[in-house]
Amino acid sequence: MLGRLLMEEIRETKDEIRNRIAKTLAALPVSKIEEKIARIENRLFEFANFLEANIVLLYINSTSEVNTLKIIERCFNYNKIVILPAFDTRKHEMILMKVDNLNTDLTLGPRGILEPDPSHCNVVPIECIDIAIIPGVAFDEKGGRIGSGDGYYDRFIPKLSITTRKVALTFENQIISQIQMESHDKYVDIIITEERIIYKI
Repeated sequence: MLGRLLMEEIRETKDEIRNRIAKTLAALPVSKIEEKIARIENRLFEFANFLEANIVLLYINSTSEVNTLKIIERCFNYNKIVILPAFDTRKHEMILMKVDNLNTDLTLGPRGILEPDPSHCNVVPIECIDIAIIPGVAFDEKGGRIGSGDGYYDRFIPKLSITTRKVALTFENQIISQIQMESHDKYVDIIITEERIIYKI
């Protein structure tokens, strides 16, 4: 009973954080957001682990996540192989697919977000991923993460090779002092913001 109440309290706290972050980001001018994204992008493309990676897992952002479209296009220019997730809402799992063109290879998925079109894109084994860019709504300096609440990435992260770097892109506004992690919650290794690169403590 106590454990269940504690879990409910943590969930409420996470929902409160999600709402607060959403309001904070919504209040920022578009020009400020674009400036922050450009700085995050530049930091990512100066990051050695990312530059050395050939096969990169990225994502199409939802609200409260760093916009990744320009990053994906830049990856194409760097001749990186770009992998994006499609979401199987029946099995509650992600399917990794190779994407070559954002204009022709994407379709609107069941979560209301663009994702790879199975009729154009091939499935890629998780073992092929060199570096994984993980989305999130909020993070702490220990690598703690709050996602959208669906649990897709919490189930996915443990399947990655231990040598695959798990990197988050986020605004400084989304870094909080501490996230109360539940047993099923998973950490990222590195966080890149517009101001700094944070290595998991």
